[in-house]
Amino acid sequence: MEEQLFTLTVYTENRVTLLHQISMIFSRRCLNIESMTVSACSIEGVHKFTITCRSTRLMMEHVVKQIEKRIDVIKAFLLTDDEILFQEVALYKVPTENVVNMDIEEIVRKHGARVLEIHPHYTVFEKTGHTHEIKELYDHLKPFGIRQFVRSGRIAVTRSSREYVDEFLEWRERAANKS
Repeated sequence: MEEQLFTLTVYTENRVTLLHQISMIFSRRCLNIESMTVSACSIEGVHKFTITCRSTRLMMEHVVKQIEKRIDVIKAFLLTDDEILFQEVALYKVPTENVVNMDIEEIVRKHGARVLEIHPHYTVFEKTGHTHEIKELYDHLKPFGIRQFVRSGRIAVTRSSREYVDEFLEWRERAANKS
């Protein structure tokens, strides 16, 4: 089976130790988490983990089943890049004395980045995009002396007009009312 990059979206209650429990599921299978972001989602009291991992579909399906066994997990979904819209955010801190160079202005514009802050000693640029776009800007800015660089994990929404987690919660509520 061929490995590919998968995105897992995991809807959870916001509980202590859940991050550890989820990361251990990957560790036990010797899977490397490429990126992870966690934040509140559109449902009050629910948080969304967005995790990327390179593996086979079969292995990732097993991971999703294990994650869903956690008490605090509401639902997990396994998605491929064609099923989602996704972005990352990166910040690049460059010495201001190097920013006055005309080439850097051209590079920043070409890559659709924006100036976040100008300080006498440094300038911070922000770039939103896919991993390869963020890396490409990094490579172009490197000769100007990048002092700091940070990149977020992937954030993603599904391309579907259906809201899978909402449907699941409605189904769960109907099932509970029948009992």
